[in-house]
Amino acid sequence: MGRVAYTDSDVALVARMMRAEAEGEGQLGMLMVGNVIVNRLVANCLDFKDLRSIYDVIFQIQGGNYSFEAVQKGNVFYNRARGVEKKLARRVLEHWREHPSKYALWYFNPYAPCPSTWYGQPFAGQYKLHCYYEPQANTCDSVYIG
Repeated sequence: MGRVAYTDSDVALVARMMRAEAEGEGQLGMLMVGNVIVNRLVANCLDFKDLRSIYDVIFQIQGGNYSFEAVQKGNVFYNRARGVEKKLARRVLEHWREHPSKYALWYFNPYAPCPSTWYGQPFAGQYKLHCYYEPQANTCDSVYIG
């Protein structure tokens, strides 16, 4: 069993999101984006309470907008997932976790140096153009399990 329960449709959806959000950052960058998706499903805390599926995570609305830029702009729908992205998505859904996305619940590309916090959450690290942020200590212990 993986970190979360998933279907083939979930694999394809995660793969499409990884490609849409981080294709330019290579396979490692796509894995990191996928890891944040899985972390949000596992977390059940902060902004991510009561998310029960990959679909819930990807199509979550916060503050009147979708949480992910690729969904807001629609580019998650431009390209189907290729075999390589599906393979990466399965790795993330099964077990893959690596710094700086290992415990991250947020990421973004600031088009500038990474801020030390993002919505009050501490900076975990940067990979290429994306900055990753973990929850503040003692606010989301479930993200650190598994």
